[in-house]
Amino acid sequence: MLSIMSDAAFADLIAWQPAIECLGAMGFTEPTFTDGYVISKPPHSPRLFWHYDWFAWRDPDALDVRPQQVFFMYYLTDTTVENGCLRVLPGSHRHHHPLRDLIGNPHNEKLSRALDLDDPAFSTQPDEVDVPVRAGDLVVGDARMLHAAHANASDERRTVITLWFQPDFASLPDRVKAQMVKKTQPTPADWPVAAREMVRALNPRYHGDAEPYGRDLYERPGV
Repeated sequence: MLSIMSDAAFADLIAWQPAIECLGAMGFTEPTFTDGYVISKPPHSPRLFWHYDWFAWRDPDALDVRPQQVFFMYYLTDTTVENGCLRVLPGSHRHHHPLRDLIGNPHNEKLSRALDLDDPAFSTQPDEVDVPVRAGDLVVGDARMLHAAHANASDERRTVITLWFQPDFASLPDRVKAQMVKKTQPTPADWPVAAREMVRALNPRYHGDAEPYGRDLYERPGV
């Protein structure tokens, strides 16, 4: 994983208007951006475990119909089941899925290091859906949704750029706003002024005194 702040050239992608307009078409006209990563899946590497990328499950609005956070995924190669395409569990962002009872905290070291591929977090689910894409396609997904990836059985790397946006930051609870600001990646001081301003214009701002949610709330209650 490589921070999106590793090169100023990524500013154009972060602020790419056709992608921002996708959110606008869904009714989200003032999204914010917090962080992003270049994630490379090496050739002949195992499956990525089932996980979600949300933290505030104990918040009263956790299962709201409106997404609190979404990922923008740009794959740099065509993806297939063979080279590790995305797989998702539709509806798992708002409704309980039996797999949640089996995986616990979906960001622990054992899963991240793929030490036990028989763990349910690496399982095949009867209702999973593959999401193969063409290079350069944009995949937009709810951070609360359980998602994973197939093994990369090919001889080439499979690389994706993942960016995190908050479609309607203004409507988020204060503790969530505080956490979003806390996790925002700082724009490097040595970036060109135009690139810094482009990204900072999208960064969330919160001036209240609410305590940010912590990672201890990653585990979702059985609802």
